[in-house]
Amino acid sequence: MSTDRIALRGLRARGRHGVLAAERELGQEFVVDVTLFLDTAPAAAGDDLGRTVDYGELAQALVKVVEGEPVALIETLAERLAEVCLESELVQAAEVSVHKPAAPIPLPFDDVVVTIERRRR
Repeated sequence: MSTDRIALRGLRARGRHGVLAAERELGQEFVVDVTLFLDTAPAAAGDDLGRTVDYGELAQALVKVVEGEPVALIETLAERLAEVCLESELVQAAEVSVHKPAAPIPLPFDDVVVTIERRRR
């Protein structure tokens, strides 16, 4: 696998994911970090956006997932986001973190994060 990476950090979107009815009704902000593993040399050699991943388009696709169909678990949301990252045949693997900073935990905390890594099969 190539050691080149493209990272998108702190992408924010409102979603209605969670186990509790209130989470589904009111929604909350989710924060997404992704790292794509791919060979960026061909894009750099030709200064060609068509030979890499357009991170602006990726961000829009990821937000659509977060704002889309609700799921109970952020693990499921992370899986769906990883699938989006792997849609480009250029991407060999993706690491996805989903942050849920407003999770319904009755104690002081900073964040809840689920991180997964998926590879092209």
